[in-house]
Amino acid sequence: MINFNVPPIVGTEEKYIHDAILSHKICGDGKYTKLCSSWLEKRFNAKKVLLTTSGSSALDMAAFLCGIKPGDEVILPSFTFSSTANSFVLAGAKLVFVDIRPDTMNIDETKIEEAITEKTKVICAVHYAGVSCEMDTIMKIARKHNLLVVEDAAQAVMSTYKGKALGTIGDFGCFSFHETKNYSMGEGGAIVINNKDYIEKAEILREKGTNRSKFLRGQIDKYTWVDFGDSYLPSELNAAYLWAQLEEADKVNEDRLNSWNKYYLGLKDLKEKGKLELPFVPEDCVHNAHMFYIKLKNLEERTDFISYMKSKDVSCVFHYVPLHSAPAGLKFGIFSGKDVYTTAESERLVRLPMYYNLKEDDLSYVIDCIKSYFNQK
Repeated sequence: MINFNVPPIVGTEEKYIHDAILSHKICGDGKYTKLCSSWLEKRFNAKKVLLTTSGSSALDMAAFLCGIKPGDEVILPSFTFSSTANSFVLAGAKLVFVDIRPDTMNIDETKIEEAITEKTKVICAVHYAGVSCEMDTIMKIARKHNLLVVEDAAQAVMSTYKGKALGTIGDFGCFSFHETKNYSMGEGGAIVINNKDYIEKAEILREKGTNRSKFLRGQIDKYTWVDFGDSYLPSELNAAYLWAQLEEADKVNEDRLNSWNKYYLGLKDLKEKGKLELPFVPEDCVHNAHMFYIKLKNLEERTDFISYMKSKDVSCVFHYVPLHSAPAGLKFGIFSGKDVYTTAESERLVRLPMYYNLKEDDLSYVIDCIKSYFNQK
């Protein structure tokens, strides 16, 4: 069976985890947490990066740092994971979903402004499949209306927009290092703070409402509870696992891009024959090969295709059911304008196996199976 995903491993993870254990420092903010945070800051030219327990908790922090109060509104796409919405709901916001672009599956930047009301506080840009939203337009709208921008860059570590790392363009960026992501710590994430005025508040929020970060830096002789907070600090064991992969970040990235490009070239003839659609990457965007998806004719064909691939021992999966149509989406939000593309495009999309060290023979087999599916039709 060719799995849809295999968590990344580069070979030095056990060594670093063992080192963390021997250091007798396995809670967070030790050697490996600092190594990871520093690498992310330097590589992406970010003002401050704090590792978190998950991409979801990074989004939780961003929502709290935005100062959302009950009744405030947040604009976001419906085609995203529940975590994107949950974090703003947790802070008390009303969700305002807008349609997506059919080419990138990202939020349609031309539909945002008409969804803004006097209650709007935040625009959340989700970079689907590691391909950037149209950030210049989104930032221009946000500044015009005095709104904050949160980038859900869970899938976008190592992706850029006009040379800028995704997650570093809005006010806050959120990464995920879940086992399904390009770089993993099992469960984990990071928040990128792009305005220095929020750094101290973020440290307090992450450390259970205390000023412990100042204490660890030697800036104060004791720490205390100073504001609302929670426990968003991951274990050193997780950070040690992640550090092994960040050391090999370019190698992992190149390997995934190689697989992505082979998929694209191998399936290009089917695209030209009108049998399927392939991913689109705008000219200003550099992606990270987080996923490779194809779009089929409709939901019926997608269901048939997934079943066929399973019979060939290839695991292919669909993705999000649009949030605005889910029970919680109906409870916590509204859809602004018409759902022209969100549902229709989501029902056509299917993801192919994609992971670090995907064997070339397996990749070729997947392509051959896809071609055989259309030949037998």
